[in-house]
Amino acid sequence: MNKRLGISPPSINYARKFHQTKNNFVSEQNNLLFSITVFFLSLSFSCKNQPKVDINPSVVIQKDTVSKVTAINPQEITIAGAAIILSRKQVPILCYHQIRDYRPTDSKIARDYIVPPAMFQEQMKILADSGYHTILPDQLYSYLASGTSLPDHPILLSFDDTDLEQFTVAAPIMKKYGFKGQFFIMTVSLGRPHYMSKEQVKQLSEDGHVISSHTWDHHNVKKYSGEDWAIQIDKPSKLLAEITGKPIQYFAYPFGLWNKEAIPELKKRGFIAAFQLSAKRDEADPLFTIRRIIVPGSMSGAEMMLRIKTSF
Repeated sequence: MNKRLGISPPSINYARKFHQTKNNFVSEQNNLLFSITVFFLSLSFSCKNQPKVDINPSVVIQKDTVSKVTAINPQEITIAGAAIILSRKQVPILCYHQIRDYRPTDSKIARDYIVPPAMFQEQMKILADSGYHTILPDQLYSYLASGTSLPDHPILLSFDDTDLEQFTVAAPIMKKYGFKGQFFIMTVSLGRPHYMSKEQVKQLSEDGHVISSHTWDHHNVKKYSGEDWAIQIDKPSKLLAEITGKPIQYFAYPFGLWNKEAIPELKKRGFIAAFQLSAKRDEADPLFTIRRIIVPGSMSGAEMMLRIKTSF
């Protein structure tokens, strides 16, 4: 049983499948810079104490870091051909997981998925100081699909797996700099210890962040069959829509893994775009293979800026 999530039947069958996919995942994705399998390692660690962030009220908020572009209804957009979409300059998209201080029990690989609050603040500050403007997925979609203009130095901040620190630590730091983000929610963990509650997810949505789907319990999309689509996609989307009062139109593949068979299934369920990690985009469906990069805890603000410039 997953001690952190407290998963019990029937989800224990999925949990077992997760561990069976780890070895396959490493061999399939050896071109990725970071191993997503740490997700399961990090879930087993105790999270007894939440980190405290000292947000100095005397610090001046960067007023010009939030995009002033009004999001366009994606359903009203005429989608360009795949070749045109692929020709557009990629927008940097950062992917975060846990925002907390390291513990002695954290393995070396786990630390790639844990960003200490002080480092996260440094990263956000250098983005603001460098003139970056956070955008939301509707703006990204509109830009990629139809060439709608974006603010100078656009960037999308994304967060996976529903960890509580994303609400208690990351969101307040982002607010200080006027930043908004996209939160990919794994619904099996809602309300469990060390994860966000439904009320907190709703609050993020009301504060202007975008809530998106990350499956029910992080089951590998490439392994879906039969009822998996209803369990992993349909029910979580319905629940998130009920929580936020908004349609759920964006999806992030667990582990960043996708296949061509999954794309039409996502389209049938009302998704208009999906996010992977750093693998090559699909030449036929680039909107369903949008690239992101994971930001490790060891990466300074300056190193992050260099990574952004070389990865996109």
